[in-house]
Amino acid sequence: MLDLMITVAIGLIGGIAVGTQAPIAAAMSQRVGGAASSVIVHAGGLVASLLLLFGRGGEGMSQWRELPWYMLGCGALGLVLYLTISHTMPKLGAVAAIALIIIGQLVAGVVIDSLGAFGAVPKALDLTRLVGIGVLLLGAYLVIK
Repeated sequence: MLDLMITVAIGLIGGIAVGTQAPIAAAMSQRVGGAASSVIVHAGGLVASLLLLFGRGGEGMSQWRELPWYMLGCGALGLVLYLTISHTMPKLGAVAAIALIIIGQLVAGVVIDSLGAFGAVPKALDLTRLVGIGVLLLGAYLVIK
Protein backbone atom coordinates (compact mmCIF):
# COMPACT_ATOMS: atom_id res chain seq x y z
CA MET A 1 0.00 0.00 0.00
CA LEU A 2 2.84 2.39 0.82
CA ASP A 3 4.40 1.67 -2.57
CA LEU A 4 1.12 2.58 -4.28
CA MET A 5 0.84 5.81 -2.29
CA ILE A 6 4.41 6.78 -3.21
CA THR A 7 3.72 6.02 -6.87
CA VAL A 8 0.53 8.13 -6.82
CA ALA A 9 2.43 10.99 -5.13
CA ILE A 10 5.16 10.83 -7.79
CA GLY A 11 2.48 10.93 -10.50
CA LEU A 12 0.89 14.00 -8.90
CA ILE A 13 4.29 15.70 -8.64
CA GLY A 14 4.76 15.10 -12.37
CA GLY A 15 1.36 16.63 -13.06
CA ILE A 16 2.21 19.65 -10.92
CA ALA A 17 5.49 20.00 -12.81
CA VAL A 18 3.73 19.95 -16.19
CA GLY A 19 1.01 22.28 -14.91
CA THR A 20 3.63 24.73 -13.66
CA GLN A 21 5.96 24.43 -16.64
CA ALA A 22 3.18 25.06 -19.14
CA PRO A 23 2.34 28.67 -18.24
CA ILE A 24 6.01 29.53 -17.79
CA ALA A 25 6.82 28.06 -21.20
CA ALA A 26 3.89 29.82 -22.83
CA ALA A 27 4.95 33.18 -21.38
CA MET A 28 8.54 32.61 -22.53
CA SER A 29 7.41 31.72 -26.05
CA GLN A 30 5.47 34.97 -26.24
CA ARG A 31 8.70 36.86 -25.52
CA VAL A 32 11.29 34.98 -27.58
CA GLY A 33 9.26 32.76 -29.93
CA GLY A 34 8.21 29.12 -29.83
CA ALA A 35 11.34 27.53 -31.27
CA ALA A 36 13.71 29.71 -29.23
CA SER A 37 11.89 29.02 -25.99
CA SER A 38 11.80 25.30 -26.82
CA VAL A 39 15.59 25.30 -27.18
CA ILE A 40 15.94 27.11 -23.84
CA VAL A 41 13.60 24.68 -22.07
CA HIS A 42 15.18 21.59 -23.60
CA ALA A 43 18.73 22.83 -22.91
CA GLY A 44 17.78 23.29 -19.26
CA GLY A 45 16.27 19.79 -19.28
CA LEU A 46 19.41 18.38 -20.87
CA VAL A 47 21.63 19.91 -18.17
CA ALA A 48 19.36 18.62 -15.40
CA SER A 49 19.18 15.17 -17.03
CA LEU A 50 22.97 14.98 -17.42
CA LEU A 51 23.49 15.89 -13.76
CA LEU A 52 21.03 13.19 -12.72
CA LEU A 53 22.57 10.65 -15.11
CA PHE A 54 26.10 11.29 -13.81
CA GLY A 55 24.82 11.19 -10.25
CA ARG A 56 23.40 7.74 -10.94
CA GLY A 57 26.64 6.44 -12.41
CA GLY A 58 25.56 6.50 -16.04
CA GLU A 59 22.82 3.86 -15.59
CA GLY A 60 22.52 1.83 -18.83
CA MET A 61 23.49 4.68 -21.16
CA SER A 62 26.11 2.54 -22.89
CA GLN A 63 23.30 0.43 -24.38
CA TRP A 64 21.64 3.32 -26.25
CA ARG A 65 22.57 1.83 -29.64
CA GLU A 66 20.27 -1.14 -28.95
CA LEU A 67 17.16 1.03 -28.62
CA PRO A 68 14.50 0.98 -31.37
CA TRP A 69 14.39 4.02 -33.66
CA TYR A 70 11.14 5.35 -32.17
CA MET A 71 12.72 5.51 -28.72
CA LEU A 72 15.59 7.58 -30.06
CA GLY A 73 13.18 10.04 -31.63
CA CYS A 74 10.73 10.47 -28.78
CA GLY A 75 12.32 13.79 -27.78
CA ALA A 76 10.54 15.22 -30.82
CA LEU A 77 7.26 14.48 -29.03
CA GLY A 78 8.46 16.77 -26.25
CA LEU A 79 8.87 19.48 -28.86
CA VAL A 80 5.32 18.86 -30.08
CA LEU A 81 4.04 19.12 -26.51
CA TYR A 82 6.00 22.30 -25.89
CA LEU A 83 4.83 24.00 -29.08
CA THR A 84 1.26 22.90 -28.34
CA ILE A 85 1.44 24.58 -24.94
CA SER A 86 2.95 27.76 -26.37
CA HIS A 87 0.15 27.96 -28.95
CA THR A 88 -2.93 26.96 -26.91
CA MET A 89 -2.26 28.58 -23.54
CA PRO A 90 -2.20 32.22 -24.70
CA LYS A 91 -5.40 31.63 -26.71
CA LEU A 92 -7.41 29.41 -24.37
CA GLY A 93 -5.90 29.95 -20.93
CA ALA A 94 -4.02 27.59 -18.64
CA VAL A 95 -6.93 25.40 -17.55
CA ALA A 96 -8.23 24.73 -21.05
CA ALA A 97 -4.77 24.14 -22.53
CA ILE A 98 -3.74 21.75 -19.76
CA ALA A 99 -7.13 20.00 -19.88
CA LEU A 100 -6.70 19.34 -23.60
CA ILE A 101 -3.18 18.03 -23.05
CA ILE A 102 -4.30 15.73 -20.24
CA ILE A 103 -7.22 14.44 -22.31
CA GLY A 104 -4.87 13.82 -25.22
CA GLN A 105 -2.55 11.91 -22.89
CA LEU A 106 -5.40 9.80 -21.56
CA VAL A 107 -6.75 9.00 -25.02
CA ALA A 108 -3.24 8.04 -26.16
CA GLY A 109 -2.90 5.92 -23.02
CA VAL A 110 -6.14 4.07 -23.74
CA VAL A 111 -5.01 3.34 -27.29
CA ILE A 112 -1.53 2.24 -26.15
CA ASP A 113 -3.03 0.03 -23.42
CA SER A 114 -5.58 -1.52 -25.76
CA LEU A 115 -2.85 -2.37 -28.27
CA GLY A 116 -0.25 -3.32 -25.66
CA ALA A 117 2.10 -0.99 -27.54
CA PHE A 118 5.60 -0.03 -26.39
CA GLY A 119 5.64 -2.76 -23.76
CA ALA A 120 2.46 -1.61 -21.98
CA VAL A 121 0.34 -4.19 -20.21
CA PRO A 122 -2.58 -4.83 -22.59
CA LYS A 123 -5.98 -3.71 -21.28
CA ALA A 124 -9.15 -4.17 -23.28
CA LEU A 125 -11.01 -1.13 -24.57
CA ASP A 126 -14.34 -1.73 -22.86
CA LEU A 127 -17.50 0.30 -22.35
CA THR A 128 -16.24 1.76 -19.08
CA ARG A 129 -13.16 3.21 -20.73
CA LEU A 130 -15.19 4.54 -23.66
CA VAL A 131 -17.58 6.26 -21.24
CA GLY A 132 -14.58 7.69 -19.39
CA ILE A 133 -13.20 9.16 -22.61
CA GLY A 134 -16.62 10.62 -23.37
CA VAL A 135 -16.77 12.25 -19.94
CA LEU A 136 -13.28 13.69 -20.46
CA LEU A 137 -14.29 15.15 -23.81
CA LEU A 138 -17.43 16.65 -22.26
CA GLY A 139 -15.25 18.13 -19.50
CA ALA A 140 -12.92 19.65 -22.07
CA TYR A 141 -15.86 21.19 -23.87
CA LEU A 142 -17.19 22.67 -20.63
CA VAL A 143 -13.78 24.07 -19.68
CA ILE A 144 -13.14 25.63 -23.10
CA LYS A 145 -16.71 26.92 -23.65
